[in-house]
Amino acid sequence: MAKQGNKSPMLRALSHRKFALFEGGLFPQYMTGWIQRVGAGWLAWQLTESPTWLGVIAAADLAPMIVLAPIAGAVADRLEPLRLIRLAQILLMLQAIVLAGLTALGWMRIEILFALALFNGLVYPFHSTARQSIIPSAVPREDFSAAVAIDSACFHSNRFIGPTLAAFIIPAFGVTGAFVAHVIGSFISVGAFHALDLPPPDRSRRSRGNIFGDVGQTFVYAWNHKAIRPLLLILLCASFFVRPVQDMLPGFAEAVFKGSAQTLAWLTSSMGVGALLGAMHVAMRGGVRGLTNFALVGYMCTALGGLGFAATQNIWIGLAFVFVAGYGLNVMSTCVQAMMQLAVDDHIRGRVLSLYLLIYRGIPAFGALIIGISAEVYGLQVAQGAGAVLCVAMMVFIWPARRPIQEMLEKPKQTG
Repeated sequence: MAKQGNKSPMLRALSHRKFALFEGGLFPQYMTGWIQRVGAGWLAWQLTESPTWLGVIAAADLAPMIVLAPIAGAVADRLEPLRLIRLAQILLMLQAIVLAGLTALGWMRIEILFALALFNGLVYPFHSTARQSIIPSAVPREDFSAAVAIDSACFHSNRFIGPTLAAFIIPAFGVTGAFVAHVIGSFISVGAFHALDLPPPDRSRRSRGNIFGDVGQTFVYAWNHKAIRPLLLILLCASFFVRPVQDMLPGFAEAVFKGSAQTLAWLTSSMGVGALLGAMHVAMRGGVRGLTNFALVGYMCTALGGLGFAATQNIWIGLAFVFVAGYGLNVMSTCVQAMMQLAVDDHIRGRVLSLYLLIYRGIPAFGALIIGISAEVYGLQVAQGAGAVLCVAMMVFIWPARRPIQEMLEKPKQTG
């Protein structure tokens, strides 16, 4: 093996061929998935001009994660993750084909859009848990934090690239063009993953009991773990109070900033650029030392960025604050995910990391729904601003939680 001691953490992780191929296979689906997401949000707003429906569509896409993530984690701990992600990608490609076809034919209604968003939400937990279970088999343990950050950077770079492309595709080809783009990207990713070969994970310690018993065991394990429990608390607060701003951007683009689909694309892109730089920052620093405090810095950037965004009607100030929120959110979430990868035992990895997905992808569905309903009465700015204020206030409870994380994960392990 080539010497890797002088390489940066990012280059060291990418030097593992299977990990590089894995991320390359995901990139087209990530990119066009964001193009489709921008198109779906804009289409929902065009069909209804209702913040409540924006929240409902977001909930349909995100809420199934709350129910299915622990089950998907148990399935990923029993099966080969590569096979699971291949099947999930085929189903997501079929959803994209139906969405593009119905829109092109002029048959799309908000109820159909809701059903397709719900289908996506039902499949995504299995895709995500399989993806996170694959990363440890593609890189050695010492490269976990850099690999997780690279995976996050790959995803969030497309939060910039995808919406930027959407800003040109939607005006030129309509939302149908955005949906067709995702069909193409999904097809490429399906082909790439069927060409990828990974060694099957060790399942010698897999549970042979009832799958719902496995789910219950997961919650007990996480609750009793002195590092995992506070990590999930940090993630929960940011995910519920501020992360829903991402799903409210179509409403902000038109109702607050008096813009168009292009305004929405720039807002989404600005948040995506911030998220990308956040993930890159985590990847470049490498290692676990200091990740706890870095996660808390990200948390405060998330809260204050969300508050500033909700308080302005100036698009340029809004772009700056949504950038800060995106940066902070991804610093916080990437640090939490990397530390959980280090804290968890291999035989229960898929199930415990499914709790990360449950909170980070599922909990914002409730936040988006509550903010959407509140916005009908009080307006988008007041509703989103109140969530950001509560996020800042929760820092009083979150700050003391850093100590058990630092004790368990940041101190060098004793050998011998």
